[in-house]
Amino acid sequence: MGDDLEKILVTEEQIRVRNRELAAEIDADYAGRDLLLVGVLKGAVMVMADLARELRHPCAMDWMAVSSYGAGTTSSGVVRILKDLDTDIKDRNVLVVEDVIDSGLTLSWLVGNLRSRGPASVEICTMVRKELALEVDLNVRYIGFDLPNEFIVGYGLDYAEKYRNLPFIGTLAPHVYGS
Repeated sequence: MGDDLEKILVTEEQIRVRNRELAAEIDADYAGRDLLLVGVLKGAVMVMADLARELRHPCAMDWMAVSSYGAGTTSSGVVRILKDLDTDIKDRNVLVVEDVIDSGLTLSWLVGNLRSRGPASVEICTMVRKELALEVDLNVRYIGFDLPNEFIVGYGLDYAEKYRNLPFIGTLAPHVYGS
C-alpha cells in the first residue's frame, strides 16, 4: 500500500491515546447508567472495538447499517436502513459510534430515527470530524480528531472497500482515485 498513500494524518499511537481519553470521558459521563453502544457499519468497526475495550463501564453493543450514497461518492439524500438494531432502545442510553462525520446529513437522519424510538438519551462519538464539512447542526459529544476536509482512509475509513485495515488515518495519493 506504500505507493497508494500520500501522508499520515493521525498515527496508530495517537489513535490509541485518544481512544483511552474518550473512554475515560464516557466512563465518567455514564457512571451508574445503562449504556448501549450503536456502531454504524462498516466504518465504525475498528473504532467501536477499540473504544469498547478501553471502557471500564459495562456496556452492550449493537450495529446499524445505513446508506445514502448509492453507488457514488456523494450523498443521494435518501437514507436507507440496510441493517437495523437487534436491541430495543426504549429508555436506554444510546451512544452512536462513527468513524467519520462528513456532511452530517445521514447521521442527523439516523439520530432522529433513534430518538423516535424512545431512548433515555442519544449521543454521538466519532473518531474524525471533518472541519468545515458539516452541513447540519449536529451536537457531537465525543470527537477524536478534527481533520481537514480531505478524502481520508484507514482505521475503518475506506476507498472502494479498501484501506479500512490500516492502523492509522491518512490520505491517498491522487493516482489511486484519479484526481
